[in-house]
Amino acid sequence: MNDAAPADAAEIARAALAPAPPADIEVGMVLAAGRGTRLGALGRAAPKALLDVGGETLLDQALAGLAAAGCRRAVVNAAHLKERIVEHLERRPPPLPTTLSLEDEPLETGGGVANALPILGDAPFLAVNADVWWAGALADGLGALKRRWRPAAMQALLLILPTMRAAGYEGRGDFYMDGIGALARKREPETAPFLYTGAQILSPALFADAPEGAFSLNRVYDKAEAAGRLFGAVHSGGWADIGTPARLAAARAAADPERQGALL
Repeated sequence: MNDAAPADAAEIARAALAPAPPADIEVGMVLAAGRGTRLGALGRAAPKALLDVGGETLLDQALAGLAAAGCRRAVVNAAHLKERIVEHLERRPPPLPTTLSLEDEPLETGGGVANALPILGDAPFLAVNADVWWAGALADGLGALKRRWRPAAMQALLLILPTMRAAGYEGRGDFYMDGIGALARKREPETAPFLYTGAQILSPALFADAPEGAFSLNRVYDKAEAAGRLFGAVHSGGWADIGTPARLAAARAAADPERQGALL
Protein backbone atom coordinates (compact mmCIF):
# COMPACT_ATOMS: atom_id res chain seq x y z
CA MET A 1 0.00 0.00 0.00
CA ASN A 2 1.36 3.42 -0.94
CA ASP A 3 -0.27 6.12 1.15
CA ALA A 4 2.61 8.49 1.77
CA ALA A 5 0.99 11.91 2.00
CA PRO A 6 2.34 14.56 -0.39
CA ALA A 7 3.67 17.62 1.40
CA ASP A 8 1.26 20.16 -0.06
CA ALA A 9 -1.46 20.83 -2.63
CA ALA A 10 1.04 21.37 -5.43
CA GLU A 11 2.64 17.99 -4.80
CA ILE A 12 -0.78 16.33 -4.72
CA ALA A 13 -1.58 17.96 -8.08
CA ARG A 14 1.67 16.74 -9.63
CA ALA A 15 1.08 13.22 -8.35
CA ALA A 16 -2.53 13.24 -9.59
CA LEU A 17 -1.46 14.22 -13.11
CA ALA A 18 1.64 12.02 -13.39
CA PRO A 19 1.42 9.31 -16.07
CA ALA A 20 1.12 5.78 -14.71
CA PRO A 21 -0.01 2.35 -15.91
CA PRO A 22 -3.45 1.13 -14.82
CA ALA A 23 -3.52 0.02 -11.20
CA ASP A 24 -3.47 -3.70 -10.49
CA ILE A 25 -6.19 -4.07 -7.88
CA GLU A 26 -6.69 -7.58 -6.56
CA VAL A 27 -9.84 -7.24 -4.44
CA GLY A 28 -13.31 -5.89 -5.14
CA MET A 29 -16.17 -5.49 -2.68
CA VAL A 30 -19.89 -5.53 -3.40
CA LEU A 31 -21.95 -3.53 -0.89
CA ALA A 32 -25.08 -5.67 -0.62
CA ALA A 33 -26.35 -5.10 2.92
CA GLY A 34 -28.98 -2.40 2.29
CA ARG A 35 -32.59 -2.83 3.39
CA GLY A 36 -34.18 -1.44 0.22
CA THR A 37 -36.65 0.64 2.26
CA ARG A 38 -37.63 2.83 -0.70
CA LEU A 39 -38.54 -0.28 -2.70
CA GLY A 40 -41.46 -1.06 -0.37
CA ALA A 41 -42.73 -4.63 -0.64
CA LEU A 42 -40.01 -5.55 -3.14
CA GLY A 43 -37.32 -4.57 -0.64
CA ARG A 44 -39.02 -6.45 2.19
CA ALA A 45 -39.29 -9.62 0.13
CA ALA A 46 -35.72 -9.79 -1.18
CA PRO A 47 -32.33 -8.13 -0.78
CA LYS A 48 -31.81 -5.38 -3.34
CA ALA A 49 -28.75 -7.22 -4.59
CA LEU A 50 -30.91 -10.18 -5.68
CA LEU A 51 -33.34 -8.16 -7.76
CA ASP A 52 -33.35 -9.22 -11.39
CA VAL A 53 -32.63 -6.78 -14.20
CA GLY A 54 -32.25 -8.17 -17.71
CA GLY A 55 -32.35 -11.79 -16.59
CA GLU A 56 -29.54 -11.57 -14.03
CA THR A 57 -29.39 -10.40 -10.44
CA LEU A 58 -27.66 -7.14 -9.64
CA LEU A 59 -25.25 -9.05 -7.39
CA ASP A 60 -24.23 -11.37 -10.22
CA GLN A 61 -23.76 -8.40 -12.52
CA ALA A 62 -21.54 -6.65 -9.97
CA LEU A 63 -19.38 -9.74 -9.42
CA ALA A 64 -19.05 -10.28 -13.17
CA GLY A 65 -17.98 -6.66 -13.56
CA LEU A 66 -15.30 -7.03 -10.89
CA ALA A 67 -14.00 -10.21 -12.52
CA ALA A 68 -13.95 -8.60 -15.98
CA ALA A 69 -12.06 -5.63 -14.54
CA GLY A 70 -9.27 -7.91 -13.37
CA CYS A 71 -10.10 -8.49 -9.69
CA ARG A 72 -8.93 -11.86 -8.47
CA ARG A 73 -11.18 -12.16 -5.44
CA ALA A 74 -14.28 -10.48 -4.05
CA VAL A 75 -15.96 -9.69 -0.75
CA VAL A 76 -19.73 -9.34 -0.42
CA ASN A 77 -21.31 -7.91 2.72
CA ALA A 78 -24.84 -8.83 3.70
CA ALA A 79 -27.23 -7.99 6.53
CA HIS A 80 -30.88 -7.64 5.44
CA LEU A 81 -32.15 -11.14 4.53
CA LYS A 82 -28.52 -12.22 4.46
CA GLU A 83 -29.39 -15.91 4.36
CA ARG A 84 -30.87 -15.33 0.90
CA ILE A 85 -27.54 -13.97 -0.34
CA VAL A 86 -25.68 -16.89 1.25
CA GLU A 87 -28.03 -19.34 -0.49
CA HIS A 88 -27.74 -17.54 -3.81
CA LEU A 89 -23.95 -17.65 -3.84
CA GLU A 90 -23.97 -21.32 -2.85
CA ARG A 91 -26.43 -22.11 -5.62
CA ARG A 92 -24.72 -20.00 -8.28
CA PRO A 93 -20.94 -19.97 -7.87
CA PRO A 94 -19.57 -16.50 -8.66
CA PRO A 95 -16.97 -15.87 -11.39
CA LEU A 96 -14.17 -15.25 -8.88
CA PRO A 97 -13.42 -16.48 -5.35
CA THR A 98 -15.86 -14.69 -3.04
CA THR A 99 -15.95 -14.28 0.73
CA LEU A 100 -19.02 -13.13 2.66
CA SER A 101 -18.85 -10.45 5.36
CA LEU A 102 -22.05 -11.03 7.35
CA GLU A 103 -23.45 -8.34 9.64
CA ASP A 104 -25.69 -8.98 12.63
CA GLU A 105 -27.14 -5.49 12.17
CA PRO A 106 -26.79 -3.28 9.09
CA LEU A 107 -23.63 -1.20 9.43
CA GLU A 108 -24.38 1.24 6.57
CA THR A 109 -21.87 1.70 3.78
CA GLY A 110 -18.88 2.90 5.80
CA GLY A 111 -19.41 0.52 8.68
CA GLY A 112 -19.84 -2.35 6.26
CA VAL A 113 -16.51 -1.61 4.59
CA ALA A 114 -14.74 -1.11 7.93
CA ASN A 115 -16.11 -4.43 9.18
CA ALA A 116 -14.79 -6.19 6.08
CA LEU A 117 -11.27 -4.69 6.19
CA PRO A 118 -9.69 -7.83 7.74
CA ILE A 119 -10.87 -9.71 4.64
CA LEU A 120 -10.15 -6.92 2.15
CA GLY A 121 -6.52 -6.57 3.21
CA ASP A 122 -4.23 -3.57 3.41
CA ALA A 123 -4.08 -2.56 -0.28
CA PRO A 124 -6.48 -0.24 -2.14
CA PHE A 125 -9.63 -2.03 -3.29
CA LEU A 126 -12.59 -1.51 -5.59
CA ALA A 127 -16.07 -1.20 -4.09
CA VAL A 128 -19.38 -1.33 -5.95
CA ASN A 129 -22.92 -0.69 -4.73
CA ALA A 130 -25.31 -3.55 -5.45
CA ASP A 131 -28.32 -1.30 -6.10
CA VAL A 132 -27.16 -0.05 -9.50
CA TRP A 133 -27.77 -1.36 -13.02
CA TRP A 134 -24.81 -0.63 -15.28
CA ALA A 135 -26.19 -1.77 -18.66
CA GLY A 136 -23.12 -3.98 -19.10
CA ALA A 137 -20.73 -1.06 -18.61
CA LEU A 138 -19.45 -1.74 -15.09
CA ALA A 139 -16.14 -3.27 -16.18
CA ASP A 140 -15.47 -0.22 -18.37
CA GLY A 141 -16.21 2.08 -15.44
CA LEU A 142 -13.92 0.11 -13.14
CA GLY A 143 -11.26 0.24 -15.84
CA ALA A 144 -11.55 4.04 -15.86
CA LEU A 145 -10.95 4.04 -12.11
CA LYS A 146 -7.89 1.81 -12.42
CA ARG A 147 -6.41 4.05 -15.12
CA ARG A 148 -6.98 7.17 -13.03
CA TRP A 149 -5.80 5.85 -9.65
CA ARG A 150 -2.69 7.58 -8.29
CA PRO A 151 -2.06 6.34 -4.72
CA ALA A 152 0.47 9.08 -3.97
CA ALA A 153 -2.26 11.68 -4.45
CA MET A 154 -5.52 9.88 -3.72
CA GLN A 155 -7.22 8.07 -0.89
CA ALA A 156 -10.67 7.84 -2.52
CA LEU A 157 -11.43 7.84 -6.23
CA LEU A 158 -15.13 7.92 -7.11
CA LEU A 159 -16.69 7.01 -10.44
CA ILE A 160 -18.90 9.99 -11.29
CA LEU A 161 -21.39 10.76 -14.04
CA PRO A 162 -22.57 14.09 -15.44
CA THR A 163 -26.11 14.58 -14.16
CA MET A 164 -27.31 15.56 -17.64
CA ARG A 165 -26.42 12.05 -18.85
CA ALA A 166 -28.24 10.23 -16.05
CA ALA A 167 -31.58 9.13 -17.48
CA GLY A 168 -34.40 9.45 -14.98
CA TYR A 169 -32.21 11.14 -12.38
CA GLU A 170 -34.06 13.88 -10.51
CA GLY A 171 -31.49 14.86 -7.90
CA ARG A 172 -29.25 17.90 -7.75
CA GLY A 173 -25.89 16.19 -8.10
CA ASP A 174 -23.24 15.42 -5.52
CA PHE A 175 -19.86 16.87 -6.51
CA TYR A 176 -17.90 19.49 -8.37
CA MET A 177 -14.63 18.50 -10.09
CA ASP A 178 -11.66 20.76 -10.77
CA GLY A 179 -9.06 20.65 -13.53
CA ILE A 180 -6.93 17.91 -11.96
CA GLY A 181 -9.93 15.75 -11.07
CA ALA A 182 -10.20 16.66 -7.38
CA LEU A 183 -13.75 16.54 -6.03
CA ALA A 184 -15.59 18.95 -3.75
CA ARG A 185 -18.95 18.09 -2.24
CA LYS A 186 -21.81 20.42 -3.03
CA ARG A 187 -23.48 22.32 -0.22
CA GLU A 188 -27.21 22.72 0.13
CA PRO A 189 -29.08 24.16 -1.69
CA GLU A 190 -26.53 24.09 -4.53
CA THR A 191 -26.78 22.04 -7.71
CA ALA A 192 -23.62 20.19 -8.75
CA PRO A 193 -22.80 18.81 -12.22
CA PHE A 194 -21.72 15.30 -11.20
CA LEU A 195 -23.41 12.47 -9.33
CA TYR A 196 -21.67 9.58 -7.60
CA THR A 197 -22.45 6.32 -9.41
CA GLY A 198 -21.72 3.79 -6.66
CA ALA A 199 -18.27 2.54 -7.79
CA GLN A 200 -14.95 3.60 -6.33
CA ILE A 201 -11.40 2.80 -5.27
CA LEU A 202 -10.69 3.25 -1.56
CA SER A 203 -7.52 3.17 0.50
CA PRO A 204 -7.79 1.27 3.80
CA ALA A 205 -5.90 4.17 5.42
CA LEU A 206 -9.12 6.20 5.29
CA PHE A 207 -10.61 3.91 7.93
CA ALA A 208 -7.77 4.22 10.45
CA ASP A 209 -9.89 6.21 12.90
CA ALA A 210 -13.30 4.88 11.87
CA PRO A 211 -15.93 4.64 14.62
CA GLU A 212 -17.39 1.37 15.81
CA GLY A 213 -20.71 0.34 14.37
CA ALA A 214 -22.76 1.93 11.61
CA PHE A 215 -21.64 4.98 9.66
CA SER A 216 -21.82 6.29 6.10
CA LEU A 217 -18.99 6.34 3.58
CA ASN A 218 -19.66 10.08 3.40
CA ARG A 219 -17.55 10.30 6.57
CA VAL A 220 -14.44 9.01 4.79
CA TYR A 221 -15.18 11.05 1.66
CA ASP A 222 -15.22 14.18 3.81
CA LYS A 223 -11.92 13.10 5.40
CA ALA A 224 -10.32 12.58 1.98
CA GLU A 225 -11.70 15.89 0.69
CA ALA A 226 -10.28 17.77 3.68
CA ALA A 227 -6.85 16.31 2.89
CA GLY A 228 -7.16 17.17 -0.82
CA ARG A 229 -7.18 13.46 -1.66
CA LEU A 230 -10.74 12.91 -2.94
CA PHE A 231 -10.79 12.54 -6.73
CA GLY A 232 -13.16 11.52 -9.49
CA ALA A 233 -13.10 9.61 -12.78
CA VAL A 234 -15.92 10.17 -15.27
CA HIS A 235 -18.03 7.17 -16.29
CA SER A 236 -18.84 6.99 -20.00
CA GLY A 237 -21.27 4.06 -20.01
CA GLY A 238 -24.77 3.18 -18.87
CA TRP A 239 -26.02 3.68 -15.34
CA ALA A 240 -29.32 3.52 -13.48
CA ASP A 241 -30.10 3.69 -9.77
CA ILE A 242 -32.78 1.09 -8.94
CA GLY A 243 -33.60 2.41 -5.46
CA THR A 244 -37.34 2.87 -6.09
CA PRO A 245 -39.98 0.72 -7.82
CA ALA A 246 -40.24 3.25 -10.65
CA ARG A 247 -36.48 3.26 -11.26
CA LEU A 248 -36.35 -0.52 -11.08
CA ALA A 249 -39.14 -0.76 -13.64
CA ALA A 250 -37.35 1.68 -15.94
CA ALA A 251 -34.11 -0.31 -15.72
CA ARG A 252 -35.96 -3.54 -16.45
CA ALA A 253 -37.68 -1.97 -19.43
CA ALA A 254 -34.37 -0.70 -20.77
CA ALA A 255 -32.69 -4.07 -20.22
CA ASP A 256 -35.44 -6.22 -21.70
CA PRO A 257 -38.85 -4.65 -22.44
CA GLU A 258 -40.50 -8.04 -23.13
CA ARG A 259 -39.80 -9.26 -19.59
CA GLN A 260 -40.84 -6.16 -17.68
CA GLY A 261 -44.45 -7.18 -17.11
CA ALA A 262 -43.52 -10.60 -15.75
CA LEU A 263 -40.96 -9.23 -13.33
CA LEU A 264 -43.09 -6.58 -11.63
